[in-house]
Amino acid sequence: MHVDLIGTALLCDEPRAAADWFVEHLGFDLNVDIGWYVNTQHPQHGNFSLDFVSREHGSSPEGLRGRAVAGTLVAFLVPDVEAEEKRLRAAGVEVVLPLVREPWGQYRFQIAGPQGLFVEILQRVEPDRRWMEDNGLLPA
Repeated sequence: MHVDLIGTALLCDEPRAAADWFVEHLGFDLNVDIGWYVNTQHPQHGNFSLDFVSREHGSSPEGLRGRAVAGTLVAFLVPDVEAEEKRLRAAGVEVVLPLVREPWGQYRFQIAGPQGLFVEILQRVEPDRRWMEDNGLLPA
């Protein structure tokens, strides 16, 4: 399968407000706003978009209309997770999981995004060798 663009459509009550949050805090650009649908893209990744769609719009699958966002976590890999955590805290963004270094090779934190969304910011770090061995990811 050839893919030209990867996009995620997030159903929400206020598509523009949700998009504006990603523009303000995570550097996305606002591309299209037709009220019930707002498209954003990150300037460094033109082949990835986040779309925000009114959960009541007829284009949304009928089984999802009217439902609140639950269990949605959007993740971003960055080169300096500590700098991002400091920047976002200073901007008043709610940190729901403080910085944690995971044995599987992630240094990460999570923030509360708009309208029930959560965002994880992470950096790759060297995994713990013992943990990798114990979990069958390296020969013992």
